[in-house]
Amino acid sequence: MRGKGWLLAGIALMGLGLAQEFITIGSGATTGVYFPLATGMAKLVNDANVGIRANARPTGGSVANINAIAAGEFEVALTQNDIAYYAYQGCCIPAFEGKAVKGIRALAALYPEVIHIVARKDAGIRTVADLKGKRVVVGDVGSGTEQNARQILEAYGLRFEDLGQAIRVSATQGIQLMQDKRADALFYTVGLGASAIQQLALTTPITLVAVDLAKVQAIAKKYPFYVGFNIPGGTYKGVDVTTPTVAVQAMLIASEKLSEETVYKFMKAVFGNQEALKKIHPNLERFFSLEKAVRGLPIPLHPGAERFYKEAGVLK
Repeated sequence: MRGKGWLLAGIALMGLGLAQEFITIGSGATTGVYFPLATGMAKLVNDANVGIRANARPTGGSVANINAIAAGEFEVALTQNDIAYYAYQGCCIPAFEGKAVKGIRALAALYPEVIHIVARKDAGIRTVADLKGKRVVVGDVGSGTEQNARQILEAYGLRFEDLGQAIRVSATQGIQLMQDKRADALFYTVGLGASAIQQLALTTPITLVAVDLAKVQAIAKKYPFYVGFNIPGGTYKGVDVTTPTVAVQAMLIASEKLSEETVYKFMKAVFGNQEALKKIHPNLERFFSLEKAVRGLPIPLHPGAERFYKEAGVLK
């Protein structure tokens, strides 16, 4: 009988294994904030033992992640709130103009994503206008950074064509080009204190270029997601003054095809333990709360996330 019991237990365990759902979380470059965030979230899901196995995938960023969800390659992803809005509406940027992606749903707003314009100190760049004729890393193809770079330049009456060279590479490659003096400046939309910029500042004298909010507000009707943000002095080595710029919001999204139950379990595993969640990254520690997570979402909330927030008392 004991042998039969062990056999039945083994079959039951196999059954549990077969019943597990697999979720891939699209992130961003390994040197940004998205990747450690997605990796940390996947670990929380796996440790929760709720019948879901999660893994994180490095990607080109926001646009690439949304397209991957639409193609069924990812179930969950990180993206900028502005890019999620453009995708859902099918508007405003070339990647989604007339190609709406209606199958994405919001899970949570996370923290501000700051538009950093980093220049080599020896490049003579003091304002955004000075980028004209310079070699500028404008972000990877399919990244939110690329779209933000285009819009910030537009606010100053510039286009990519006005740059000496618009270099479309990942942040990792961009940092290398800056270190090798093959690029003069770099756009990077990323959480405050990004390791890639910190590493660059350790090896190369840099300045941060200010973005005038008044300039950006002039095009805010077209791109309504920018808010003013100050990068505190001392965030990066050698930059001791506070630098005004603008920010968008990082958010977590999912495919509408994920069931309510699966998303609810995912939300409980990731956001149910605030202490564990905030240990993943300082930006979550500094900026995230469940109350803020549901504010101003640019796309519909997934029913599974809605259930979680109602249970947590955040939504009625």
